[in-house]
Amino acid sequence: MTRRRRLYEGKAKVLFEGPEPGTIVQYFKDDATAFNNQKQGVITGKGVLNNRISEYLMVRLAEIGVPTHFVRRLNMREQLVKEVEIIPLEVVVRNVAAGSFSQRFKIDEGTPLPRSIVEYYLKNDDLGDPLVTEEHITAFGWAATQDLDEMLQFALRTNDFLCGLFVGVGLRLVDFKIEFGRLWEEEDMRIVLADEISPDSCRLWDIGTNEKLDKDRFRRDLGQVAEAYQEVARRLGVLPEAGPIDIKGPKVMQ
Repeated sequence: MTRRRRLYEGKAKVLFEGPEPGTIVQYFKDDATAFNNQKQGVITGKGVLNNRISEYLMVRLAEIGVPTHFVRRLNMREQLVKEVEIIPLEVVVRNVAAGSFSQRFKIDEGTPLPRSIVEYYLKNDDLGDPLVTEEHITAFGWAATQDLDEMLQFALRTNDFLCGLFVGVGLRLVDFKIEFGRLWEEEDMRIVLADEISPDSCRLWDIGTNEKLDKDRFRRDLGQVAEAYQEVARRLGVLPEAGPIDIKGPKVMQ
């Protein structure tokens, strides 16, 4: 087993030093968290499924001109990505009222929104990932106005594409969260889509039944969480033939 230096461990992934300069190995865990890490658990096989689903969606997005950090999948739980400077913002695109949005505005869950709404949240667990405005973002230097313009453009293009893709497999994209990073190539910098796109970061409902096929099944104790993730992978045509079998992560250099 390859020995790699661990750079960072988050709630759902571990980042290791990549085999080449400017690359990182992203390892997908089965750990699940909700409500700012107040609820914790394990969804067996989630890491394998999210690796496959995110790979598929990142590749498809790159084909329509959305730049991403994804390079290639390495194995069942790992993918090689370009090293980026993560912008400390979560960009949330909402098409249908659900979750905290429904509670905040007292709108019944499942109500279609008049148009897609984009929100920004500061990535800070200690503060509870608060909702922030463009004024906050530019005033505190988290991102420049030009960066925000590009992020908004890519977020809306991603939404348009994913809505159509998921409708094609009988799923409604209710909302989703994405992150962006700054990719430096010598003196040039460009904004690229980073992190992952999976049922961890998307609300996906069956079009016919409104059955939830995402992490809300874990958040709300609905049961059959792993089966929901498998169903999304099956519909996208990326479910591993042998099922989401486990493999051990790389050995860590101390």
